[in-house]
Amino acid sequence: MTTTAPAALSTADHLAHALADPSTVWPGGRPDGGRAWPQSLAGGVSGIALLHIERARTGRGDWDTAHTWLATAVHGEVSAAANANLFFGAPALAFITHCATSASSRYLRVLERLEEATLTVTRNRLVEAHLRIDRAERPPMEEFDLIQGLSGLGAYHLSRHPHHEITRDVLAYLVRLTEPMPDPAGLPPWWMNVAPTGAPSADYPHGHGNFGLSHGIGSALSVLSLALLRDLAVPGMVDAVERICAWTDQWRQGDETGPWWPGLISMEQATDEEVHPDLRPRPSWCYGVSGTARAQQVAGLALRDPVRVQAAENAILAALRDPLQLDKLPEIGLCHGTAGLLHAAWRMATETGNTEIAAELPKLANRLIIALDQDTHDPELLDGAAGAALALHTLGTNSAPTPHWDTFLALA
Repeated sequence: MTTTAPAALSTADHLAHALADPSTVWPGGRPDGGRAWPQSLAGGVSGIALLHIERARTGRGDWDTAHTWLATAVHGEVSAAANANLFFGAPALAFITHCATSASSRYLRVLERLEEATLTVTRNRLVEAHLRIDRAERPPMEEFDLIQGLSGLGAYHLSRHPHHEITRDVLAYLVRLTEPMPDPAGLPPWWMNVAPTGAPSADYPHGHGNFGLSHGIGSALSVLSLALLRDLAVPGMVDAVERICAWTDQWRQGDETGPWWPGLISMEQATDEEVHPDLRPRPSWCYGVSGTARAQQVAGLALRDPVRVQAAENAILAALRDPLQLDKLPEIGLCHGTAGLLHAAWRMATETGNTEIAAELPKLANRLIIALDQDTHDPELLDGAAGAALALHTLGTNSAPTPHWDTFLALA
């Protein structure tokens, strides 16, 4: 890994320099639509601010640049509407400000205001979620997923104030999310009556079960397991992790040397109890092994289950060593691309000191560097240059100080 560090850092520095000035990143002004809203962590100013905050925290960048981006992100009216979440609005801004405040008291007052709004959003979402469970209805995707829902808010609160009442409340909700509900088909309680888009669809008349870290039960598994590892257990939390693991074990494919999990299953697959090999997802963070293996690893560590940890590490190692799997990630980003696999693998290797995984990282980093050199890319965090720069920066420095920037990916 050390021979790769200079190239990784050089590329990250180059990308960060190109993203230093908001007026040159977006010459026509900040975009104001879709996920490119300034308050969007995925595609807006907030995500690029996180890159510069992380670089400043590790001494690789300067705080003036980080401040410029952070000030741009929080400028104007901040959304604390019902749809605010870890990736948008007050919670997203609270997360990046929390990262900045860990190294500078300059932002404490801003964080306090954002924190108040985020607490209100979380409490309101919890009330709605518990009422839905009381009605014995299936959950909508936006209730519990990482990007829109309470797993994401839980990840933030776990990082920001692990012993706060709101953190325990979110963990207790995630436990309740996994508790069995009456169902003649034997479907898990997190099964959604919608398509993977989050909306009803004729293609998924009976909904689907989602394994992914972005929109599925993988996010809840990761947040609950990380809480257990930090000795923050609430009643029933071990049972909840075990219930999720039992379901993922039921659908695990491959063999001991190369296990994998589907990104999602339909009712037809659940009824037939079969997942066709062609449905193996690409090894991305959002639905593939970059995310699912990390969730399994932290679950194994939380449950003190070395067999589960080994299976998870075998899964990521098999993907790293398979050219066909790597070819399924032509993109550069954290969500769908090589940066996500690189960073998840770094996080997994670092967690347990797995030298076999660590040995594969230089080749994957070089692959990402070459892809970055071959084309121009969107500046955004989730699918673009900012996220690739963060992954390379972390590999090159071999560090990710707390609060972890990859909390928003449920990887730490």
